[in-house]
Amino acid sequence: MNTFWKNEYVLTAGYYSVAVLCMIVFLSIFELVTKYRNWEEIRRGNVSVAMATGGKILGVANIFRQSINQHDSLITMVGWGIFGFVMLLAGYFIFEFLTPSFRIDDEIEKDNRAVGLLSLVISLGLSFIIGAGI
Repeated sequence: MNTFWKNEYVLTAGYYSVAVLCMIVFLSIFELVTKYRNWEEIRRGNVSVAMATGGKILGVANIFRQSINQHDSLITMVGWGIFGFVMLLAGYFIFEFLTPSFRIDDEIEKDNRAVGLLSLVISLGLSFIIGAGI
């Protein structure tokens, strides 16, 4: 049984499955903290929401990529992935705090593509910083 868990295909499938499950949970959390409903807005063609959500997906995926590369167990990978997600979520709140002249969620919901693009870039950029620390 020990050789089963050391098989690269099994490890890859395990990392993939857990990372996808975490991605779904994390996107659900993002859905709860944003004013708009991500998938409903995307279905309506809101490009800003699609960019912001895509940035979150890329950010979380990049954090898990680094976590998988740097840690040798599934449990450790998940722990660092969760820690990275919490940091990414904190970055979202900091972004909102640093723009007192307008509300990020309101602008993204109104399809302000400049704000949507900036949100994407911030999520991805922060994920590189978080990933480097992992």
